[in-house]
Amino acid sequence: MISFSTCWNSSRHHDGEEMIDEILELGFDTIEISHGLSVALLPGIKKAYDAGKFNVSGLHNFCPSPVEVMIDAPDCYEFTSHRSYDRKRALDLTLKTIEYASEFNASYVVLHMGSVPMNKMTPQLTDLVKKGKLNTPEFVELKIKTVKAREKIAPLYVQRAKEALKEIAKHAEKFNVPVAVESRSKYEDVPSEREMVELMEEYADNPFVGYWHDFGHVQLKHNLSLLNHEEWLAKMEPYLIGCHLHDVHWPARDHRVPMTGTINYDPLVPLVGEDKYVVWELSPRRRKSQIETQFPLWKETYGI
Repeated sequence: MISFSTCWNSSRHHDGEEMIDEILELGFDTIEISHGLSVALLPGIKKAYDAGKFNVSGLHNFCPSPVEVMIDAPDCYEFTSHRSYDRKRALDLTLKTIEYASEFNASYVVLHMGSVPMNKMTPQLTDLVKKGKLNTPEFVELKIKTVKAREKIAPLYVQRAKEALKEIAKHAEKFNVPVAVESRSKYEDVPSEREMVELMEEYADNPFVGYWHDFGHVQLKHNLSLLNHEEWLAKMEPYLIGCHLHDVHWPARDHRVPMTGTINYDPLVPLVGEDKYVVWELSPRRRKSQIETQFPLWKETYGI
């Protein structure tokens, strides 16, 4: 089931209904209301929704954006933060997002769970790849150093994320809106792949917690040889709620229009299933004409 994220155009609109209309003109009829959305857009969005103009697939935390944050910053507050105020603010905003999702009869809320505070080594790995040094001794040494550094300090931050998810899961059940933990693009993010598997196994019998697959994020890790994209998606398929769809220009420019980059979708799309939401999540810099060209091609090629 195809949807389209408001992250593409919410920043350039002051009226929510006009924002929705622009997306509908592209040929989509289902929309994900995403992070970075000004609260001032909600009345217009609700007006368009009540008029039956579109369906809502889900919301992406935090939605709407915190009033005190002036830019699109979905990680402005983290469940893993050292600051108790930030952790509480992240939780409060998340619970409110779930409530908004219920008002729109949404099928999910996408979550970022936080990060491990450490030297940012993912950009260093990426720089080496750009220089043609993938899997050289220099690259492998830095990769091992990165893994060891994260593993040493990660448990505290993973535990904080788990504690938050317990409260979130209760609220999700109360409002009948599942939450989906998103795959992230940086190795410093929480959860790592190993931690994600543990998390999904812990909630395997809970229909209100699942996995959200981001094609671009996972491909970035694939390009750094941190995982194999196809193998990872196959492993996570039993927990899958939906996907963010965008393409990647080698090695690390994501949120491109699908089928214009380097992701090989052929072995990946069959692992998703026609009953899952596939949400086009594009950079605001992507041109409308390019979307209008690629969307029919995607539907013709993959259907979902």
